[in-house]
Amino acid sequence: MKKVAIITDSTAYIPDELLKKYSIQVAPQVLIWGNETFLDGVDILPNEFYTRLASAKVMPSTSQVTPNYFKKQFQSLVEQDYDILAILIGNNLSGTIASAIQAKEDFPDSSIEIVDSNTTAMALGFMVLTSARAAIDGANLVDCKHIAETSANHVGVVFAVDTLEFLHRGGRIGGAQRLLGTALKMKPILEVTGGRVEGIERVRTRSKSLNRLVELVEERINGRSPVHLATLHANSYEDAHMILDTSSEKFNAIESIFSEVSPVIGTHAGPGTVGLAFLAGI
Repeated sequence: MKKVAIITDSTAYIPDELLKKYSIQVAPQVLIWGNETFLDGVDILPNEFYTRLASAKVMPSTSQVTPNYFKKQFQSLVEQDYDILAILIGNNLSGTIASAIQAKEDFPDSSIEIVDSNTTAMALGFMVLTSARAAIDGANLVDCKHIAETSANHVGVVFAVDTLEFLHRGGRIGGAQRLLGTALKMKPILEVTGGRVEGIERVRTRSKSLNRLVELVEERINGRSPVHLATLHANSYEDAHMILDTSSEKFNAIESIFSEVSPVIGTHAGPGTVGLAFLAGI
């Protein structure tokens, strides 16, 4: 039986130590800034990105992983005699899956499966980790794909942004559109659900928005266990550490991961974004 190689894209932003531990391959999204092009998480990292964003006169834009990049990844893994499972950002959020499908067409005799996560950030990351851990334990491609698809019903991500400006400008606002035009200093809370960014509610202060994130995760976990948690943040380290510590203790999490959002996700969410992702019940 062939071993299974797991590929995801850079929006998952799984910490490097976990990528290395479980031999997870990452396909980088593309950041376009004026006349410059960067591979997400490779040519530009979060600290550099937010430092530059603070004084930028030209705002960045993004593009999905190219088919050619996937072809190179697939080719390398096929030559090493791997079956391949790519678990990627939701199709409604990015054209990444279309790129992977196009690349797969060049390998008709190889076993390559592509899973639409319908989500991103560490909600996607937990789907990837669950499958990668199974692969390390010897699961085959069919089983790893089934595990990924099953875990999709057990993950979620909620987040608070300082402003909807970035999501609106990037066209990723979805059902959060109804939160536009709110009073100054109101903090929108959003969720990735059904492959779209949806608005949940808005609160008046930063501290209330962070507390509300924990409450919302508690509602979505709904008493299920075990619980895996991850923070995600865009240049907001202290708030992210606080919310991860608070929620990990509250839910007796068996895994707590401190994660950032990649520059590509930061382009759409904006600086100051803080969120919680979870995997619960499996």
